[in-house]
Amino acid sequence: MAKKSKKQQQSGGTPATVALTAAGTAYTVHSYDHDPAHPSYGEEAAEAMGVSPDRVFKTLVADVDGALTVAVVPVAGQLDLKALAAAVGGKRAAMADPALAERTTGYVRGGISPLGQRKKLPTVLDASAAAHPTICVSAGRRGLEVELAPEDLRQLTGAVLAPIGR
Repeated sequence: MAKKSKKQQQSGGTPATVALTAAGTAYTVHSYDHDPAHPSYGEEAAEAMGVSPDRVFKTLVADVDGALTVAVVPVAGQLDLKALAAAVGGKRAAMADPALAERTTGYVRGGISPLGQRKKLPTVLDASAAAHPTICVSAGRRGLEVELAPEDLRQLTGAVLAPIGR
């Protein structure tokens, strides 16, 4: 996980929630007890919060033509790597090495947030997000989610909206 400043440690915030607060964005934090034995971080979050899996989005890091790129897709589906590459003008995409994704974003796998990353990466948000008034994404650690308007997420991350899920 990303290093926390003294202020973050005292407030219990993560870099993601600190970024949301600093931007003045409306959001709701949802916390749940993470079960390390659960086979899917995203499905676990949806179940624990009682939210439809099509409103809970996972943050994946891929390598598109040698450049790390963030993909935010519903936990109910999968990332279409060809569509992700096309969305950012690339030719070929593959999932990034998990250790590299952790080092670059400052978050641990299963807790990678599209917000407050150590290094700002190109981001693509699945177009299905626009169908919901709010969506949930990781708040920067396992067992912690933030709910916010998809347009707020798009603006804060500079994301492209494209059909990258299947």
